[in-house]
Amino acid sequence: MEFGSLFAMLIVGALAGWLSGKIMKGRGFGLLGNIIVGIVGAFVAGMIFPALGFAVGGGFIASVFHATVGAVVLLFLIGLVKRG
Repeated sequence: MEFGSLFAMLIVGALAGWLSGKIMKGRGFGLLGNIIVGIVGAFVAGMIFPALGFAVGGGFIASVFHATVGAVVLLFLIGLVKRG
């Protein structure tokens, strides 16, 4: 993995984690936690979207959207586990 792609993945993950924390009303985990949630969220969305037959496309905005939706799903699931 090249430095540029790693850096882009961290930026997309941080942005997606921050956005998902705002969408889910304050359930963010700080900068490092948001990066992790965003990256894991992108992975989750990468499994969910193809199964549903949904394609976002390519590019930076599509990557952020993809990762944000996955991170929102992840934060929702974390919230369910914390309650139970």
